[in-house]
Amino acid sequence: MDDSDEALMALVARGDEPAYRALTRRHLPAMLGLARRILGNAADAEDVAQEAMLRVWTHAPRWQPLAAFRTWLTRVVVNLCLDRKRRARWVALEAAGELVDPAPGAGDTAEHDERERMLAVAIAELPARQRTAIVLTYGEGMSNAQVADILGTSVSAVETLLVRGKQNLRARLVHVIDGEE
Repeated sequence: MDDSDEALMALVARGDEPAYRALTRRHLPAMLGLARRILGNAADAEDVAQEAMLRVWTHAPRWQPLAAFRTWLTRVVVNLCLDRKRRARWVALEAAGELVDPAPGAGDTAEHDERERMLAVAIAELPARQRTAIVLTYGEGMSNAQVADILGTSVSAVETLLVRGKQNLRARLVHVIDGEE
């Protein structure tokens, strides 16, 4: 039996629940991780990932394999995340508080965590399309062509989004890059 994503999708279109469960087991963890990186909120990411998998089930009869299934599903997740980001208000960093780690080496861990948090915040502050291009390219390891397909744009437009996104990140993080935390 062919268990490619496209073959499983054809079975799902006919109401095959085991095929749907197989697709869910195969793709839900990656889609959840992608949504977490774009949204920065685990609860919202879980909602988005579940909504995306629900769309697999409901849209299966109309799905056309014009692109790879994973590309289509990634685009669904990205679009759901972007929609959610447009609706949601961002919470200021000051509300997050300060982390304390009493374990040995806590200073190094806290410093690393702070840099990671600052990077995550800087990425979250980017315009939506720049943020998405950065996350898909560097977080998901996708090629510019794959990102272009997901965003519905050209490879050169993705390259422009990446350049601008990196410039914006550099400007926001110049004090961290120069070691002037």
